[in-house]
Formats: sequence, structure tokens, C-alpha cells
Amino acid sequence: MDCATEKDVISNRLERIDGIEGLDFDLLDRVVTVRHGEGLDDRIESALRDIGMAPKRVVEGAPSPEALDECCDHDHPAVSAATVDRPSLAGAEAWLRKGWVLAFAGALAVVAEVLAWTRFAEDSWPVIALSVATMVLSGPTTFRKGFVALRTLTLNINLLMTIAVVGAIAIGQWPEAAMVTFLFAIAELIESRSVDRARDAIRALMALSPDKARVRRGDAWVEVAAASVRPGETMQVLPGDRVALDGTIRTGTTSIDQAPITGESVPVDKAPGDQVFAGTINQHGAIEVEVTAGQSDTTLARIGRTIREAQSQKAPTERFVDRFARYYTPVVVLFAIGVAALPPLVADEAFRPWLYKALVLLVIACPCALVISTPVTIVSALAAAARRGILVKGGVHLEQARNLRVLALDKTGTLTEGKPSLVDVVPLGGVPRDELLQTAASLEATSTHPIAQAVVRGWDKPLLPVERSTNIVGKGLEGVVAGRAVTIGSHRLAEERGVCGPHVEKELERLEAEGKSVMIVWADSKVLGVLAVADTVRETSIAAVKSLHGQGIRLAMLTGDNPRTGAAVAKTVGIDQVEANLLPEDKLTAIDRLAKDGPVGMVGDGVNDAPALARATIGFAMGAAGTDTALETADVALMKDDLRRIPELVDLSHRTRRTLVINISLAIGIKAVFFGLALFDRATLWMAVFADMGASLLVAANGLSLLRIRTRSS
Repeated sequence: MDCATEKDVISNRLERIDGIEGLDFDLLDRVVTVRHGEGLDDRIESALRDIGMAPKRVVEGAPSPEALDECCDHDHPAVSAATVDRPSLAGAEAWLRKGWVLAFAGALAVVAEVLAWTRFAEDSWPVIALSVATMVLSGPTTFRKGFVALRTLTLNINLLMTIAVVGAIAIGQWPEAAMVTFLFAIAELIESRSVDRARDAIRALMALSPDKARVRRGDAWVEVAAASVRPGETMQVLPGDRVALDGTIRTGTTSIDQAPITGESVPVDKAPGDQVFAGTINQHGAIEVEVTAGQSDTTLARIGRTIREAQSQKAPTERFVDRFARYYTPVVVLFAIGVAALPPLVADEAFRPWLYKALVLLVIACPCALVISTPVTIVSALAAAARRGILVKGGVHLEQARNLRVLALDKTGTLTEGKPSLVDVVPLGGVPRDELLQTAASLEATSTHPIAQAVVRGWDKPLLPVERSTNIVGKGLEGVVAGRAVTIGSHRLAEERGVCGPHVEKELERLEAEGKSVMIVWADSKVLGVLAVADTVRETSIAAVKSLHGQGIRLAMLTGDNPRTGAAVAKTVGIDQVEANLLPEDKLTAIDRLAKDGPVGMVGDGVNDAPALARATIGFAMGAAGTDTALETADVALMKDDLRRIPELVDLSHRTRRTLVINISLAIGIKAVFFGLALFDRATLWMAVFADMGASLLVAANGLSLLRIRTRSS
């Protein structure tokens, strides 16, 4: 089921059955999903076998009521998924055998042509014998499918090719009939292999997760099927092994190559408490991992489901091509009939030359190249994006990315790291910096507040003993540090205690103007210094903003933080427009305002920003690896916290659009040229085959070129 020819045959056959609600085709995975009433499974499988297909029923979990409501009109339809295989091509060995058979058939066809040109007439018995042998070796699949197409009243390339061969034989063109049969068979084989490349690009990603896992059972490590491992069990991953299931490291440290999930070019250091994903590679030390998801629920499995769903959502260009092809072929076929019939009837022309022209036009008429150009291109682009850790939920979003005019970004966790860090240490009154920081870190170590922990992380040396630590709710912390009464508090607490002098106020004003959270440290009413904590900007944010500006996209920050902090971060990264103090519903309103300037994207964490993500033309979820909500909410999931992936997607969207335009132009242009040649007696049947299948191979190869894209950042 490589192209629309089989799709149309299946549709025409199954739609005759009462109770069929709808058909969804995934040409690249060779799967047709049939929505139908109860008790039709056997009839559906019988109908598929009747048209030469070999269905394999795929038993899956029952669809949710929501899914049924969305796709069907009646209350309790059945949903079947059938994998439809091509019976004649089963694996590489069959492909190789077929190649040798076709090579021999081609040799016979060449000999028949040579004999017809040099010694014998085209209808002599040696030429006829060689031609028949060629057609027997290379034509059965084409003729069988042509007969099926005739029975189902489907106009496709197999029927048109069969008519062309029969017509050539009828007018005595035996060598040409043989050559057309051979060329079409070899082109079909090559085209099938080309489409397999796009299919395999997706399957390769899904095949990364190993089938076996080393799990502790009792007191021993045993190797078991990964599918049998349940959340909560302990898994061992040795150096060089792929991680079999998602989980959290319990013992051991290592570095993990996460490229299959996040697209990161370098391994990431991992320690106890860190998350690991199925399909990633353990680089160094042995680790023990507590499994958090079964095989069907891993991040890799969810990525696979998302990509399969994305393939079924047709891009706008693909929908246009399908509509065009629906009318194009019948029109050209009617024109060919007119070419064969009208000149002999109206102008008393000889019938044979005009019939030959009509046969050439029939072969040119099939829109295979046009129809195959879009899905191969879209799937190649989706696979290229997935390799970089960009999960796009359909061709429609892939095409829309190039049209973005405004991009709204959440601040915390998107432009910034999402956790506070100690950014300024200002000693006052002649106090050494280390003394100030050690004293503050020792007292803050008694608190679990994120700001307190940021101060502790800023001091990686021994701490001083602390006694009687007391939390001053909403204002600070006080206690006895190494025998001295120490207080760490906000600007407000310092003013209440009367320790804010002019020199302190000056530093506070400077740091607060930069949008930082400021704390004053004093002991026995003497100010030791000022500390400032801020949510630091990601290293990749500045580069991403610069790239997006270069692509003509206007940027706006939507944050729930205060205006001063928002403005400081915006100035650092280069964003001009800031809207602060926003609740989730306020962000939704802001998206509506921004959309007046054109298609708008929204970047957030997929939880608090869910309404805005849903309202935007394209919603981008940051750091979606392992996060169910982010994968479900957004149209595009960035598996790593790296905004540079967005300009990469925009660039890929432009490349995809150019490739689609080139492919459509090639498919139509080549046919137009040979159409003209046929009308002026300059095209033969075998040239028409090259025009049709050659165009198909060209557009498939051009679409597959997107798999070789190397993005700019790493």
C-alpha cells in the first residue's frame, strides 16, 4: 500500500459494505483503520483479500469513549486496524530475488527491441515470444492489480498501464508492450524502496528501546522481557547498554546519551534522583534505576504514538494535492479517449496512430508522482525534527511554523532556568566576602525555602554551627551562627529593625532595579553585606531570540512575575515587549491581542500555560521529555529545555515548503512536457513510463533529502 493507487482500490471496495463509518489511511506504515458497526470484521478481511491484499488484524486496547465520540456518529462502533502488506515484496531477500527476475526480463525486452529494429518484424514469432516472456516475468503484479482496479471501477496507474499494454499488443507493438511492462515493474520496485526509507526513518527511532531488561528478582539480577517489567521494580543498566524503560536513578553516577529523546549532541551527567529515558545509552558507570513507566508508557513509546498520529493529520498542501488528483486523472482519461476517437470519426484519420497517442496519454495521466510527493516530504521532515528533539504533532503545524509572525514566551522555566541562583554577593563595612557568604549559607542551610537553598548552593565549603534558628514568616530568618546573633531578611525587615543606612539603600536600589530578589545580612545590628538571588537566564535563550528576530518574528514575554523582574530578563535576552503580573486567563487574552498581527506561537511549560498554548496558532511545550501534560497540550513538544529548537523548526518549515513546491512543480511540469510531446508524435509508451515513474522517483528522492538536514545549533 505504497501510494494512492492501493488506497483508492481499498476505499472503493470497502465503502460498498453497509456499516462502514470511515477509513483512515497511513500509507507509510501500510495501515488502514476501519471504523465500522458490530460484526463486520470477517467481511472486511474477506473484502481486502478479494482485492489481493493480505490483512493482518492488530489487536489494540479499546478506544476511549472520547475518541469514539470524536470520530463516529453512532454510539458503539467498532474500530479495527489492519496492516495491509504487499504480498509480492516480503523483506530484503524477496526484493533481491525480484530484482534478479526483473534483470532477466529486461534483458529479454532489450533483445526483442533489437531484433525488431534489425532483422524481424514487430509481429514476428521470435519478437512475440521474447515479448511475452518479458511480460510473464515482470507483469503479473501490474496486470493483477489492473484487473482488481477494473473490478472496483478505480482509475489508477495499474489499470491505465494494463490498458496501454493490451492496446500496444492490439496494434502489433509487441516489443514496446514488453519494454513498458518491464520499465514499469522496475520503477515500481525502486519507488517502493524509496518510500521504505521514509517509513524506516520513523521506525528506527521507535526501535531504540531494547526488548530485554536486567531486573532484580529476589537476590539476583535476571534478564527478562522489558514488557513484563512493572513500575516500582529496580533495573540495572551497565555501561554501553541502552536504557530499557523510563526511571529514576537510585544508585550510581554516569553520563547518558539522550540524543534519541532530546536531540542533545553531548551526553548528560546523571546522579541519584535524576530521570533516565528508554532508548538512551549509558556511557560510563553502572546504575540502578527504579522503573517509573511500563514499556507502553515510556517517553519513547509516547513519542512513537504522537508521530504516528501526526502522519495521519494531512498538511494543507497534502489536502490540496489529493483534491487536485481526484479531478485531474478522469479529465486526462476523457481527453485521451477523445484523442483516440475524434480524429478518425471527424476527420477520417487513421485509427492506429491516434490510438497509440491515446495510450501514451493514459500512461502519463496517472498522478502517482503528485500524490506521493507530499507524504514522503512531510514524514521526512517530521523524522528530521524528531531526531533533533522536536516533536511535531502533524504536518499542519509543520507548515504553519514558517508563517509565524509573533512568538509569546513564558519567562520562568522558558527563558530562565526556573530556579533561583545566587548572582550577587556585596560585602559591606569591610567584611570579607567569604565571611559574609559562609555566615549566610550556614544560617540558610536550616531552611528549605528555594531562595535559602540558592544561597547554600553558592557556598561549597564547610558551614558554621547554628543554634536556635527561627523563621520570620515572609520576611527572613534569624539564629545564632558560631555564637553570634545573625539575621537575614528582606528590605522591609531591615527597615523595621533600623539597620538600613544610606550605603545599604544604595546597593538595594541598584540590585532591585535589575529585577533581583535582595536580602540583607546583619549581625548584632551591624550590616555584613547584601545578597541578591535571581532566576538566571538560560544560556541558549539569547541565541534563540537573536535567531528568531533574524527570521522576522516579533517576540513578547508573558509572565506572572512583577514588571521590574520581567523587564530585566527581557533586556538581557533582547525581547522588546513585556506583559507582567499575568494570570493564566490574562495570558489567554494577551494571545488574542497578539494574534491580530498574524499567526502567533506560545512557548510555555504545558501546565500553567495550557490555555494560552491551546489558543495560539502553534503551542510549544518546553522540556516535554517525560512530561505527559506537555506532550498532550502542545502542538510542538521541545524535548529539551532549549529555545534554539524553535528557529530550527521555522527553518525546517521553510525548507519543507520549498521541497513541496519543487516536488509539485516537477510532478506537473514533467507530465506537461511529455503530454505535449505525445500530442506532436514525439513520445513513445516507454518514454511515458519514464515520465510517470521517473517523476515519482525524483519527488521521492527530493522529499527524502530532508532527512539529511543538519541544524545549526548543537
